[in-house]
Formats: sequence, C-alpha cells, structure tokens
Amino acid sequence: MLPGLSFAATILVWGDSLSAGYGLPQGTAWPTLLEQRLQREGYRYQMVNASISGETTAGGLARLPEALGRHKPAVIIIELGANDGLRGQALTQMKENLAKMITSAQTNHAKVLLLGMRLPPNFGPVYTQKFQSTYSELASEYKTGLVPFFLEKIAAQPEMFQADTIHPIAQAQPIILDTIWPGIKPFLKK
Repeated sequence: MLPGLSFAATILVWGDSLSAGYGLPQGTAWPTLLEQRLQREGYRYQMVNASISGETTAGGLARLPEALGRHKPAVIIIELGANDGLRGQALTQMKENLAKMITSAQTNHAKVLLLGMRLPPNFGPVYTQKFQSTYSELASEYKTGLVPFFLEKIAAQPEMFQADTIHPIAQAQPIILDTIWPGIKPFLKK
C-alpha cells in the first residue's frame, strides 16, 4: 500500500501455501503481483493476503468470521482445498466447508472468486474427479466467480515448480496471475 493513497475497497486472499508464497522470495507471490497490477491499471484496492501454509478448508472456515469483520472485503479470493485433497479427507466435508465460507462472505456483501485445484492421480480417478468438480458445482450453486484450475498453465511444466514438485517457483507467479486475472477482473471497479 502506498502512503497517501486512499482505497475504495479490500480484496482478501484466503488460501494456503500456494497463495502465501511458500518458498518464494519476499514480494514475488501472485497476490503481491496482483496488488501491483491493480495499482498500475488504476484500480484502488487494498490487498490483504491472509493465506497460511498448510491451511485446510476447516481451518479457513474457523478463521473466516474474524477476518470478514476486520477487513470487510469487497472481494474474497478463496484458494483452499488442496491440503484437504492431499490428505485424502472426506470431500463432502471439504465441499461443506467451502460452501459455508462462500455463504459467510456473501452474507457480508463480498463477491467470491473460487480458485479451483486438481490433484495428482494417486488418489484414484473417482476421488480426483469428485475433488475437481467440487469447485464448479459450488460456483454454479452459489453464483461465484471461478477459475477452474489456477495452476493450469504451469501444471505440465516440472521446471515451474520447486524441488518439492508442489509449490510453483517465482517465475511461475506471473503466469498464475495471468490465469487468475480474467476471473477477478469482472469484480473490479475503478
């Protein structure tokens, strides 16, 4: 945030390590790049990145009421579910947690953008397909914005990931932002 600049509203990023910038140099994660793009293009929004590495949908749901009260976001970008899926947790519970976050945000007059995720195939085709479809089902039911798979443009490029093969490198972050941008742009006002 630049001193002396007034902001119209807040965008809250509510995610896990993929949005928290795990393993990245300071200031290179896609939420920071989004904030810079908003400023460059004349959008007066304050960015709050409240993402936490290792966060699950249950943790996100538990923390959300306080964050909504404190930040009063106009837009919330929900990027959660990957850790639920990687731990093989019940998808019905994950979906219910995400639904409660969406309705809580909407009740607080925030527009919601869901960032969808996909899992590696080692959990079997039924689980991975149900996991993937959870995001589109929720977006349809609750009329939210949706980016079906926000890592889509880098997923098949191993060189775009850190040694753990899970977290994207700094050079991947602008590509991730370009994937997310069309999903968030309709929510923005100058």
